[in-house]
Amino acid sequence: MDTATLITFIVYLLGMLGIGLAAYRLTSNLSDYVLGGRRLGPGVAALSAGASDMSSWLLLGLPGAVYAGGFGGAWLAVGLSIGAYLNWQFVARRLRNYTEVANDSITIPDYLENRFHDKSRILRVVSAIVILLFFTFYTSSGMVGGAKLFESSFDLSYSAALWIGAIVTISYTFLGGFLAVSWTDFVQGILMFLALIAVPVVAVSELGGWSSAVDAVGNIDPSYLNMVQGVGAISIISSLAWGLGYFGQPHILVRFMALRSAKDVPKARFIGMGWMIVGLYGAVFTGLFGLAYINAADQATLESIGAVVNSEGGMQVLADGEKIFISLSQILFHPVISGILLAAILSAIMSTIDSQLLVSSSALAEDFYKAIFRRNASEKELVWIGRFAVAGIALIAVLIAQNPESSVLDLVSYAWAGFGAAFGPIMLLSLFWRGVTTAGAVTGLIAGAVTVVVWGDFLSGGIFDLYEIVPGFLLSTILIVVVSMFGKPSPEVEAEFDAAVKK
Repeated sequence: MDTATLITFIVYLLGMLGIGLAAYRLTSNLSDYVLGGRRLGPGVAALSAGASDMSSWLLLGLPGAVYAGGFGGAWLAVGLSIGAYLNWQFVARRLRNYTEVANDSITIPDYLENRFHDKSRILRVVSAIVILLFFTFYTSSGMVGGAKLFESSFDLSYSAALWIGAIVTISYTFLGGFLAVSWTDFVQGILMFLALIAVPVVAVSELGGWSSAVDAVGNIDPSYLNMVQGVGAISIISSLAWGLGYFGQPHILVRFMALRSAKDVPKARFIGMGWMIVGLYGAVFTGLFGLAYINAADQATLESIGAVVNSEGGMQVLADGEKIFISLSQILFHPVISGILLAAILSAIMSTIDSQLLVSSSALAEDFYKAIFRRNASEKELVWIGRFAVAGIALIAVLIAQNPESSVLDLVSYAWAGFGAAFGPIMLLSLFWRGVTTAGAVTGLIAGAVTVVVWGDFLSGGIFDLYEIVPGFLLSTILIVVVSMFGKPSPEVEAEFDAAVKK
């Protein structure tokens, strides 16, 4: 790596750690640590939600998928855009109000327990188990992304790169909690936004303009320019179904809960959706035009950045397509700009890992430790339990990520489906239907999570190639409704629902 690139990269890392230290001084209780005291403005909330949502898969996984398969990968971007908009439009405001009415809930398990007045605590425990299970895999995907970045940029072994990336992210999340995560996400979100505009624009320019770039891709394979050709119905449905996942992602939903006021939702939605649409299609075009650029690049250029290239049918391609954004960043830009762009990749990785670690640590501190073992635990004690949980969960995720052949997109896909199917239906129904019962909620949670595990791990081929979030979401929804029909919420629960709706 060029010295200027390295210095730029290090300055960025020190800046993130500085934010963690500043937030540490403002974190005095568990509400501060896991929800920032409900004082996020719309800009910070929107970019923090976007940055924590769009993990390393936005700059590595999605461009890699389009690089490998062409414009058909854009169906994923369409599904996510629709899902994110519906989440901001229908869930954000009502969840912000309801969590305040429901005993000022500060986590998703906390909200579900308070929403249904569940004295048995089974909802809290089941929710926390689901969060810990799928966030471990989700966090692992970020660790893989960080390892690929450090491995390519610093010529490190995969194992060494994995540990360096993990240590940096754990450090500021451990210190500053939600405020550190949200403030760093805001900076990282801006950086990711600029990077996803700059890389495809410069790549197109280097290829001779838009028409020439499109022709270059078409000359390699015309089907790469067609969203439908070569893409089956099950594949399209599966890609669009990613949008269902938004309703159940704890690290995104918690941003809605942390808004200083429900009145900030429209402004936050506008900022968040603008950021997201530009980012998604910037990633798609990075993969698409990166294919043409790498194919035309000379060997000396590729060797200068340490890119591993294979020849397939006379075409020159990267051995690991998920490194296309990294390769273009190093080839197309001045070393200082390259350092900033590489920092943007790390931003995408860190902004999601930190959120996942924070939600997981809150599940352990609030939903296990306090709920089961020490109900009289002090706020300071819970904050430190949360901090140590961050380190513990991160270490498990690193162990899962040890395989250098791991795919960022595959790990994200599995975790995204798990959360979407387990939490999505119950979050929607709990906010919009007063008739949901505790039994229905527990049944739906378990059914969604189990379906994803069984469908994803043990079934394959034919209709079973359908993305596991689809059967999981449908089965969870059906069971919540059917089981709830055999019972009735208490008058107190119904009265609280009416109060939250009117708020």
